Amino acid sequence: MAKTLELHFDGERGLVKVAIRNPKDPLSPAEIKAAMEKMVQANIFTSANGDLVGVKSARLVDRNTQDIELL
Repeated sequence: MAKTLELHFDGERGLVKVAIRNPKDPLSPAEIKAAMEKMVQANIFTSANGDLVGVKSARLVDRNTQDIELL
C-alpha cells in the first residue's frame, strides 16, 4: 500500500502541487494546515507558477497493488 500526501497551494500564477510520499501516520487536518502555512511563510519552494501565496487544499492518496499469479 503506497500513500501520498498531496498539498495544493495558490501560486502567483496558478495552482502549485507538492507531493509527499509515505507521510507520517496519523496526520490531523490541523497539523497539515499548519505545516502548509509555514511553507508559504518561509517561501521555501519555487515553481513554474511562482512563489506560494496561499493554502488551497490537501488530500491523501492511497494506492493498493495486488500481484496476480499467472497459471
